[in-house]
Amino acid sequence: MIKVSVLYPGGVGTAFDMDYYLNQHIPMVRAKLGTACKSVAVEQGLGSATPGSPPALSAMGHLYFDSVDAFQAAFGPHAGAIMSDILNYTNVQPTIQVSEMKLSFDFTGCSFHTRGLTSACSGLAR
Repeated sequence: MIKVSVLYPGGVGTAFDMDYYLNQHIPMVRAKLGTACKSVAVEQGLGSATPGSPPALSAMGHLYFDSVDAFQAAFGPHAGAIMSDILNYTNVQPTIQVSEMKLSFDFTGCSFHTRGLTSACSGLAR
């Protein structure tokens, strides 16, 4: 499983329209990527380690795929349309990071995934 993270810098002079991103951009991206995109997560930056300080990132979008090849095959034909929509919700250029998932732990469902293995977490204290 890979995660494609789209990181939008925050700070003075940056603008980010979360409403547009959630209600226009992400649905368009999902429609274009089709079933190759397994899930999506969106985060909005609230602050950093120092209380009261602004977030380093205004927002983060995460797209999950089975493989880099699956991402490239789905994204490639639609890259222009997806990337040109950025100007409709922000005035910053995002950084894109492609990562291989090594560990994902879900306490609510009590399971974890690592390197393709899934295990139940019976008896783990919360």
